[in-house]
Amino acid sequence: MDLEKVLQDAVARGASDIHLCSGQAPWFRVQGDIFAFGSETFQSSTRDRQCSSGLEKQQETAHRTHYADSSCCLMQALTSHMESNVYAHFLKGHEVDFSFTFPGVGRFRANVFKSLKGNGAVFRHIQEGIPTLAEINAPKVLPDLLKSAGIFLVTGPTGSGKSTTLAAALHHLNQTTRQHIITLEDPIEFIHSSQQCLVTQREVGQHSKSFSYALRAALREDPDVILVGELRDSETIRLALTAAETGHLVLASLHTRSAAASVDRIVDVFEGAEKAMVRTQVSEALLGVVSQTLHRPSQGNMQQAAFEVMVATPAIRHLIREGKTSHIHNAIQTGAAYGMQTMAQAMQSAPA
Repeated sequence: MDLEKVLQDAVARGASDIHLCSGQAPWFRVQGDIFAFGSETFQSSTRDRQCSSGLEKQQETAHRTHYADSSCCLMQALTSHMESNVYAHFLKGHEVDFSFTFPGVGRFRANVFKSLKGNGAVFRHIQEGIPTLAEINAPKVLPDLLKSAGIFLVTGPTGSGKSTTLAAALHHLNQTTRQHIITLEDPIEFIHSSQQCLVTQREVGQHSKSFSYALRAALREDPDVILVGELRDSETIRLALTAAETGHLVLASLHTRSAAASVDRIVDVFEGAEKAMVRTQVSEALLGVVSQTLHRPSQGNMQQAAFEVMVATPAIRHLIREGKTSHIHNAIQTGAAYGMQTMAQAMQSAPA
């Protein structure tokens, strides 16, 4: 299998994700919908991109057959892009995550796994270059939330653009401040060059054992800003809160759909006796939460990001401390003066 050709075809058609499975032609996700390569609906949905990329329609069937016939060679095609320890981990029966770059095609995050039908892989295309906050239409209050020590959360379902928002936030800091930024990721997606800031990027599994190990070490590496790719467990959350309380700006992501759910998720990770203490820590350390999703406006086919924004005002901090997270939505709804908005308000104000 010519993996580079498959990914080149996918990028030319605007695919965000590429699915490869043994015995099947590739499946591409385009603007939120998933299509089998070469199907009628796929050809129709990507016709304009296909013409602009110079790919002939009559080649679709030949490509589809070739990819299905050669998909058994998937692992051979991937091996050259996997570190030896990652490949060894996969051979033991584990799914693995890693990232790689094809010059002239793009950078990709990969998850490789075994399934009933054989080996499989899903690739996420990481857009070239790091977008600015303005280019992703980020909430206007976001730069102000990045000026203080504390913890700032970007949340949302898988594929909603959390990594892009965090990358844009780091890019803003890299261009406007003079600090040491440490990123802890699994895997590394956007690559940041040091501009006005010194940027150190570390990958869990390659450069450290886990997020908690890497975060504990980061506190001894003279950081000003720490990006934690995902708050997965109580130890990582505890260390992130400690870092925020001791004068660092911590940026992190969670797979939650709202600000209130994000607070509940952090607190609920801990045992009953710790919940009150953690709730107090969160109320004091939290700067704000941006929860995002992708949606398709009523007119047009391009997906757009919509953002719910919660700013940790004294009223919000009080609700968190008292465990009254069910009232957070109402506080956001009436907090426009502080730059807050609910998801419904965001979608209503989004351009058609």
